[in-house]
Amino acid sequence: MRATVVGLVTPHLLRVVDLANEAEKGVNVDWHLRDAVARSMGELGNQHNAPVLMAAYVDGLESAAAQVPKARMAYVRVLQAAADAARLLRRD
Repeated sequence: MRATVVGLVTPHLLRVVDLANEAEKGVNVDWHLRDAVARSMGELGNQHNAPVLMAAYVDGLESAAAQVPKARMAYVRVLQAAADAARLLRRD
């Protein structure tokens, strides 16, 4: 079975979604978020198609943030912070 971009990136996106859900409950996830993004970018960066995977990760985070109702401010904030952090770590 061949790994796909979606298959490789989705687990990393889901980690951030889990943290966003925790943030909505009032949990401070800042450190965990930075760690999750750094680990994800490190793991994706070790793949042969790293630029594509990293771009897909950032795009996925931004897309998820754009689709969430703005009333879920903590959730959106976590997704956008993850996208911003990933963008800074991205190697093209």
